[in-house]
Amino acid sequence: MHIDYELPVTIIDVLEAKKRLTGYIYKTGMPRSNYLSECCKGEIFLKFENMQRTGSFKIRGAFNKLSSLTEEEKRKGVVACSAGNHAQGVSLSCAILGIDGKVVMPNGAPKSKVAATSDYSAQVVMHGDNFNDTIAKVSEIVEMEGRIFIPPYDDEKVIAGQGTIGLEILEDLYDVDNVIVPIGGGGLIAGIALAIKSINPTINIIGVQAENVHGMAASFYKGELMAHRTTGTLADGCDVSRPGRITYEIVKKLVTDIVLVSEDEIRNSMVALIQRNKVVTEGAGALATAALLSGKLDHYIKGRKTVSIISGGNIDLSRVSQITGSADI
Repeated sequence: MHIDYELPVTIIDVLEAKKRLTGYIYKTGMPRSNYLSECCKGEIFLKFENMQRTGSFKIRGAFNKLSSLTEEEKRKGVVACSAGNHAQGVSLSCAILGIDGKVVMPNGAPKSKVAATSDYSAQVVMHGDNFNDTIAKVSEIVEMEGRIFIPPYDDEKVIAGQGTIGLEILEDLYDVDNVIVPIGGGGLIAGIALAIKSINPTINIIGVQAENVHGMAASFYKGELMAHRTTGTLADGCDVSRPGRITYEIVKKLVTDIVLVSEDEIRNSMVALIQRNKVVTEGAGALATAALLSGKLDHYIKGRKTVSIISGGNIDLSRVSQITGSADI
């Protein structure tokens, strides 16, 4: 291990998560994109977490957390809050592990995500219009029912689970130069950065957020934990105004850079992925590719090997037609 300072999560935690996840999640594909490679004048590979079970990377962290609970904690049942992807990861994990689960989702959550969450196993409670509303309801449920709260990103076991993606990247492309990662609360990039930097500290880990919502970028450049949100974003899975405390501690030490992309750049990225790579992705899943196509990362990627994380593909079909009809491509 090359990291010589203490972090709340270690490569040992990630390796243990990999053992827990074996047989329960997919090792997702990572093909080279000819279109993006030509556009960016470098070798671009797409890590297809949109093809993961439940349609996003979130099941990795959720399953690792739930399988790490004591038998007594499992008997109490669990509760989570999410607009969709974490909800589905928790719900399917509960089904696999035989745990009673309840998930609080905001009223505006995509219908496809609500339906999938309910279908996997968990009881869905619709409440409020934003994260603050849902987390308040979760606190009430914890107090009334004694359930164990499963955080969406700011948790050591959740971060370690997401870090297994970093191990898979190095298994398939050991000489990668850059890994581009979407950021919401920071669990995904914290886990990937920890795993990869522990093995090869020369690899650049670069985060991407929407211009409208970028609490982690604001914190990263300010040097202290802070919130930032002006309005909503197409990348609703990353609509987190304030990053996690644990995730921020890891990101500020291990992440090379964080860039911002506009709503138009996200939209055009989603369309390019559909048209050129035959990949359907949600807004959050298109963030990394949006950064590549924007030209903001050219000084990192030209002539080098880069992995772009497609973090999720859970999008209502009605949204797809709206987005393709309004994009510039």
